[in-house]
Amino acid sequence: MKRLIIAIAAGFIAFSGAPVKAQVRVNINLGAQPEWGPTGYNHVDYYYLPDIETYYYVPKRQFIYLENGRWLFMSALPSRYRGYDLNNGYKVVINSPRPYQYFTSHKVKYAKYKGYNGKQSIIRNSNGSRYSKGNSGKSHSNGKNGHSGGKGKH
Repeated sequence: MKRLIIAIAAGFIAFSGAPVKAQVRVNINLGAQPEWGPTGYNHVDYYYLPDIETYYYVPKRQFIYLENGRWLFMSALPSRYRGYDLNNGYKVVINSPRPYQYFTSHKVKYAKYKGYNGKQSIIRNSNGSRYSKGNSGKSHSNGKNGHSGGKGKH
């Protein structure tokens, strides 16, 4: 009986002496998403823009596109896309690392969205305050403010 009491006491001391620490990490990047991004996503790593076969990396606010066989990471689209309307072009959300490595597959899989005539709701036009935190009005809209005569047809 004495051994049982000692064992219980030792167990109690062992478990109550050390503080229990738990870590929970939730990554929500609502405020980092550009105003031209589609609504309905709490977290986005990349957008694929089928009309111009370009990716956009949300955390670093960079466009990723092919130039002479190399992927370039730039803060703006190249001049050849100056007429492209980011507000109206279709965006595919991709939450996997380095999606441009699968460009050939994405090009085929999302070809049906090139010149998409449907309507994709964007953050700029959303009613809720869900996306307004931390955006600071930085829309990355290619300077066109949604009024260009680009390829977007919605």
